[in-house]
Amino acid sequence: MSRQMPRAGKRRRRCRIVIGLAWVLLSLFCLPAARAAEKWSGVDATVVEKYAQEQGREAREPLINTNRGDLLLFVFLLAGAVGGFAAGYYWRVLLEHKDKGPSKKMGSEQDR
Repeated sequence: MSRQMPRAGKRRRRCRIVIGLAWVLLSLFCLPAARAAEKWSGVDATVVEKYAQEQGREAREPLINTNRGDLLLFVFLLAGAVGGFAAGYYWRVLLEHKDKGPSKKMGSEQDR
C-alpha cells in the first residue's frame, strides 16, 4: 500500500523546492554581476575627471559632502516630509467638491 502525502504537505514541499531553486538561480546570476561591477568604474572617474584634467582643473571636495554620517538620509527625510505635505495638501484640494450654485436638472418641475 502506497502512502500519499496530504495535499498541504505537497504544496509546502513544492513551495520549498521553488524557493530553493529561485535562490540558487538568483545567486548564480548575481555573483558574476557583482564581480563585473568591480571592473567598471563610474562616470565621474572615467569621463568627468578625464576632461577636468585635460582642462587643467583638479578634483576637489564637494561644497556639501553628503558622504559623512547620516546627512544624506536626513536630506531624503526632509525631502520626503516636504513632498508628503505638499501631496497631501493638494490631494485634499483636488478631491474637495464645491457646489457653485443650484444645479438644474433636465425635466425638473422648475423648468416648466
